[in-house]
Amino acid sequence: MNIPTFTYDTTSYSLATSYAFASHKMAAPWRFVVPAACVWAHGCRSFSSSSLPTSAAIRRTFLQYFQELHGHKFVPSSSVRPRGDPTLLFVNAGMNQFKPIFLGMVDPRSEMAQYRKVVNSQKCVRAGGKHNDLDDVGKDVYHHTFFEMLGNWSFGDYFKEKSCTMAWALLTDGYQIPAERLYVTYFGGDPALGLAADEETKEIWLSLGIPSSHLLPFGLKDNFWEMGETGPCGPCTEIHYDHIGGRNASALVNCGNPDVVEIWNLVFIQYNREEDRSLRLLPQQHVDTGMGLERLVTVLQGKRSNYDTDLFTPILEAIHKGSQVLPYRGLLGTKDLGHIDMAYRVIADHIRTLSVCIADGVYPGMSGAELVLRRILRRAVRFSSEILRCPPGFLSSLVPTVVQILQEAYPELQREQEQIMSILNDNEEAFLTSLKRGRHIIDRTLQQEQSSNIFPVNVAWSLYRNLGFPMDLIGLMLEEKGMSLDKAALDQLALEESKKKVRNQQVDDAETGLELDVHSLNELHRAGIPPTDDSPKYAYSMGADGRYVFSPCQATILMLYKDQTLHSEIGRGVSCGVIFNQTNFYAEQGGQTHDEGYFVHQGAQDVMFPVESVRLSGGYVVHKVTTSEKLQIGDKVLLFLDEAQRLSCMIKHTATHLLNFVLSRVIGESTAQRGSHVTAERLRFDFSVKAPVTTQQLQEVERELQKMIARNEQIHTSQVALRDAKSVKGLRTVDEVYPDPVRVVSVGVPVHSLLKPDSQAATQTSVELCCGTHLHRTGAIEDLVLISERQLVKGVSRLIAVTGKDAKQARETGKELSVEVESITERLRIKPTTLDEAFRLSREVGALSNIVDSAIMPQWQKKELQAGLKALQRSANTVIRKLEIKQATEKAQSLLVKHANQPLIVTTVSVESLSVLVKMVNHICDKSPGSAVMLLSQQHADKVFCACQVPKDLGFKMSAAEWASSVCLEMGGNAGGSDIVAKGTGTSQNLDHIIKSSLNFAQRTL
Repeated sequence: MNIPTFTYDTTSYSLATSYAFASHKMAAPWRFVVPAACVWAHGCRSFSSSSLPTSAAIRRTFLQYFQELHGHKFVPSSSVRPRGDPTLLFVNAGMNQFKPIFLGMVDPRSEMAQYRKVVNSQKCVRAGGKHNDLDDVGKDVYHHTFFEMLGNWSFGDYFKEKSCTMAWALLTDGYQIPAERLYVTYFGGDPALGLAADEETKEIWLSLGIPSSHLLPFGLKDNFWEMGETGPCGPCTEIHYDHIGGRNASALVNCGNPDVVEIWNLVFIQYNREEDRSLRLLPQQHVDTGMGLERLVTVLQGKRSNYDTDLFTPILEAIHKGSQVLPYRGLLGTKDLGHIDMAYRVIADHIRTLSVCIADGVYPGMSGAELVLRRILRRAVRFSSEILRCPPGFLSSLVPTVVQILQEAYPELQREQEQIMSILNDNEEAFLTSLKRGRHIIDRTLQQEQSSNIFPVNVAWSLYRNLGFPMDLIGLMLEEKGMSLDKAALDQLALEESKKKVRNQQVDDAETGLELDVHSLNELHRAGIPPTDDSPKYAYSMGADGRYVFSPCQATILMLYKDQTLHSEIGRGVSCGVIFNQTNFYAEQGGQTHDEGYFVHQGAQDVMFPVESVRLSGGYVVHKVTTSEKLQIGDKVLLFLDEAQRLSCMIKHTATHLLNFVLSRVIGESTAQRGSHVTAERLRFDFSVKAPVTTQQLQEVERELQKMIARNEQIHTSQVALRDAKSVKGLRTVDEVYPDPVRVVSVGVPVHSLLKPDSQAATQTSVELCCGTHLHRTGAIEDLVLISERQLVKGVSRLIAVTGKDAKQARETGKELSVEVESITERLRIKPTTLDEAFRLSREVGALSNIVDSAIMPQWQKKELQAGLKALQRSANTVIRKLEIKQATEKAQSLLVKHANQPLIVTTVSVESLSVLVKMVNHICDKSPGSAVMLLSQQHADKVFCACQVPKDLGFKMSAAEWASSVCLEMGGNAGGSDIVAKGTGTSQNLDHIIKSSLNFAQRTL
C-alpha cells in the first residue's frame, strides 16, 4: 500500500501529491513528517522556535485531509450574521449554515442539496443569547467570543464508524498527538427518558485501540446534542486532551479543569425531537463534527494557553507597542495585578470579534446582535484606555494585524479593512466620553458608600443602561476598588428590562405617580410656576459628518412630585417626578414614546439621575427618576438624551408621516388615520379603510415609500396659527385637540409655501400637524418594510413596519423563503408517483407554512407565499387522494379475484395509510355487496390499521363499529364508526391470531 504523507516546514503542511489506497473502508495510515526538533516531554510538547506549525497551516491541513484523502467538498464559512434564522443573534456553530439540510428544507435546485460530505472552517461568535462566553473572556486562557470551528459533515453518507476512524487517524497519525494524552467520551444513556447507552460508538472506539480507562460515558448534558427544543438531535462523542500527560486524567474530563479540555466533538444526528419531547429516528443519518481551531493550535504548538499561539501573539505584541504597560506575561487571577494581562486577553479577543463581525456587515448598534457588538466594543475600549492606557483610536490600529492573521481563510477582512477601522474609530470616540463620566460616577458613589462594600444597584444599572457599560466590565471596575455587586438585584432589573421590550407597544397614557392631580396643578399655578418650556426637544442639528447632534439642556428644578404631593426637597433613593423650567426630553404624546436618558448636576457630573419615563401633565413635563442623591428646588442640572433611542424614534415618526400620505395615494383619499405608536424598534399605524387591503396595495405602498426615501427630501417644520394651518389644502389631521399655534411638518415643501391661498402643494406630499420629533431629511430612513397587516375590526386595519437594517433583514428573509416555496412548487408540478413521496411533500409544505407564518418579512410577500402554500397543500392533498384511490382500487381488485362472492372476508393487505384501507373496504363492498369485509394492515413498530364494512339491509345483525372495536381492543387500541363502516388502530405482532378473533366475532354475531 502506498502511504500518503504530510510534511510541514515552519509555515505550512503540504499534502503529498502521490498516494493511493488499497481499501476505502478505512483511511490509509499516514502522518506528518515531524522535525527532529519536535519532541513530547512529560509536561508538554516542545519545539524549536523554527519548527512550530502555523495556525494557517494547521487549518489548511485539516481542510486538505478531508478534501483530498476523504473526498469532502470544501464549503466556505458563512457570515457570522445568520441568514433567514431569527432564532440566532450570531452564527455560533459550524452547523448553522447547514440547518436547511438537517431540517429537510434545503432547495433541491441549490448546490447545498447536492452536499454529501463537506468540510470547512466556520467563523463563530458566542456572545449574547443562549451561548454567551462574553463574561468569561479574559479571566482564563481559553474562552473567546470569536472562534473558528473546524468541521466535517456527512449528510446521509458515512456515519459513526468512519467518523471516529477519520478523527482518530487525523489526531494521532496526522497531527501526531500521543494517544495516551487523549480521552474519549460517549453517550451513556438516560434511563428516565428510555435512551440506551451508545454502545455502538463505544465498541468502535475500543476497536480503534482506545483503552477502556480512556473511554468514558456521560449523560444528556455532555453527550447528547440538540439543535433546539425540537428538531434534529443525537448522541455525540467527544475527544479530550490532557495538557499534562504521564497520568490517568479520566477523573478530570468534563470537570472544567483547564488542563483537560475538549478538542473535538462528533455528533451523530439520528433522531428528531418531536413537539411532545419524544424522539423519532430520522430517515437519514447525519454527522456534524466541530473542533475549535484555537484549542487545536494550542496543542500542536505546545502551549498551555490559546493566547500563546500565533493566532494571538502578533495581536498581543501590537497591543504592547501601543500601550504604556509591561509586555503580556499570561498571568491570571490574583497574580495579575491591575488586571493588565486580563486586559491584553480581552482586547486581543474582542478586536478579532469586532473585525470579523463588521466585515460581515454587523455593526455596533442598539438592538439584537448589533447591541451585543456595541457592548463588546465598549468593553475593549475600557480595558485599552483605562488599564493599558492606550491612546484614542488605538483599537483600529490592531485591525491590520488581525487581517494579516486571518485573511488567508477569510479574505473579506482584507476587503473591508478600511470600513472596519472607520467604524471602530467612530464608536471608540463616542464611548471614551461616556467612559470618563462613568469612572467619575463610580468614584463619587464609592465615596458616599464607605460604610458598605456593596455597590448601589441603581447606579450600576444606570451605567449599563444609559452609558452602555457591559455588566461584567462594571464588576471588574468595582473589583479593583474592593466593591461587589448585588447580582440578584441586577438580574431582576435585567429581567424587567427584557419584559418591557417584548411588551405590547401600546402603553397606558397614564402612569401612577406622574400624572399631576388637580390639587397639585392648582398649587403650581398659585406658586407662579410656569409650564415647562419643552422647545429644546427640537434643538438638534446635523453635523458636518452627516450625523445628528443632540446638545445637553441646562435646566433648573422648579418642583418635585411624589405620592400626589409637591415637594421642595426629596432625599436619596426615592422614586419621584421632577419638573424643570425647560427640558429637551420628549414626553409621551402624539403616538411617540417618551425619550430616555439622564441628568446630572452642573459642576458635579459624577452623579447620574436616569430618567425612567416622561409625561406631560397640564403643561408640565414630569420626569420620573429614582434619586441617586438628594434633589431640591433650585438645583441646576444638565439633561442628556439617549441619542440612539431618540434618533430611532425620529426615523420611525417621519416614516409614519410618509406612510400616512402614501396610503392615501395608493388606497384612496378615504383612508384616515385612526391611531399610531412610534418606538425605537418599530412603528404601528391604524387607519380606516373601506375594503380589505390587498397584497398588491401593500407592495405598491412600499414601492412609493422607497421612492420618497430615496429622494432624500427635506423635512420642513414651522409654528403656525391653528386656523391658518387648517386651511391648508391636503392637510392630514386626526381627531384630537391641537395647540394654537400648532406645529406643521411638511415633507419637501416649505411651510410658508403651503399657506398661500391657491397652493395645492400639500396634496402632493405629506403635510401634518405634529408635535413629534422628526428627521431633517427622509434619506435617513433607508428603507421601510410593512411586516404586518391585520384588520382590528371591520373597516379599521393595523400596519406594523420596521426601518433601516431591520427592513433590510426582513427583505432578505422574504427572498429566501420565496426560493423555498418555488422549490416545493416545482417538485409538486412534477406530480409524485408514490404515496410516500406525496406524504413527504405534504409535510414539507406544512412545515414551510409554519415558518412563513412566523417570519418577519414583507407582509405582501408573506400573503403571497401563504396563498401559494395553501394552494400547494390543496394540490398535495389532491395528489394523495388520487394515489390512495388508485392504490385502493388496484389492491381491492386483486382481493376480489381471490375472495369473490364470499359472505365474510377477513384478510391482511399492505397499504401506506388508513384512508387507503378504508377506500379498499368500500370498493370491495361496492363490487361484492353481500360481503362483510374487514382488512388489517401491519405498519412500522407493530402498529396495525383496521377497517371494516357490513352490508345494509341484507339481514346482518353485526355492527361494524362493534366489530372493529372488538378487534382493536384486543390489540390494545381503539376504533370508531357506524353500524355500516368503522375503522381503528392497534398494536400486534401476530396478525394470524387477530384474524381468527375477527372471524370468531363475526361468525358468532352472524
